[in-house]
Amino acid sequence: MAAAAAGSNGSILLSMQQIAPDHSRIGWIGTGVMGALMCGHLRQAGYPVIVFSRTKAKAHPLLDRGASWADSPRVVAEQSTVIITMVGFPRDVREVYFGPEGILAGARPGSILIDMTTTEPALSREIAAAASTRGLQAIDAPVSGGDVGARNATLSIMAGGNRETVEHLRPLFERLGKKMVYQGGPGAGQHTKLCNQIVIAGTMAGVCESLLYGFKAGLDLSQMLESIRGGAAACWTLDNLAPRILQRNFDPGFFVEHFVKDMGIALDEAKRMNLTLPGLTLVHGLYQRVQALGHGRSGTHALMLALEELSGTAMTTSPPGRIP
Repeated sequence: MAAAAAGSNGSILLSMQQIAPDHSRIGWIGTGVMGALMCGHLRQAGYPVIVFSRTKAKAHPLLDRGASWADSPRVVAEQSTVIITMVGFPRDVREVYFGPEGILAGARPGSILIDMTTTEPALSREIAAAASTRGLQAIDAPVSGGDVGARNATLSIMAGGNRETVEHLRPLFERLGKKMVYQGGPGAGQHTKLCNQIVIAGTMAGVCESLLYGFKAGLDLSQMLESIRGGAAACWTLDNLAPRILQRNFDPGFFVEHFVKDMGIALDEAKRMNLTLPGLTLVHGLYQRVQALGHGRSGTHALMLALEELSGTAMTTSPPGRIP
């Protein structure tokens, strides 16, 4: 492992050892819907990978492809030069980093920690501060693109932390996404992801309401989507999730319960900044109803189920007569 060296701002950085399969051992923690796919790209690129997940069975596809298993985040950190986390909730992030068997208990000076979970900006700053006292670098780098982006390595990555460290990691990020943008200091990546989630919340409500309206109006929904995708309404959600709704396929690309968590963090941050976000507040409440209906582990497009309930109309029934 390369020795630590001072960056231009006095921070601790890995010396300019290349981030490449021959030089970097990757520790990966969290093998859920997106994490397993993302880690798979690094393994396919030839990076040595050591993995930990609370449910070992979820890591079996990676282990079958040559990844090694560790019994705790601490062991992952002890054996890695770059440690990446992709877990569920802020409480999970805190345990993975600060627990007695956590990353900070095992990481060696000069290592780089990358949290790609969407979590609280204040927690990212806390991790960065704790890392700095131990001669480590911590980057918050949440992503957008869902399971499709994770599978196709087309994620958008929003990075916060030391700029030199982020640029040093670019070869790694390029294996995971099509765009990586540096946002600022610790926590800035998380704030950017929350902006992303605010947009998605409003967009998802609009897409679901559009489909429900079109259904009641007697439109051929596939033809309707073909038209509006080519205009100002064009967006990722229309292209990727609207067809799943028509198929009644609510399998997760991103869990409802995680989206509720993200919106809750954004609303807490808005309150702290004395902002009122009525649109986000409304959609957050609708998604809480989706959870109450038992669909917390469904995909975010399951918002349609709550809207159908509110309208007393299910798109599984026979559609109204076609408009002549």
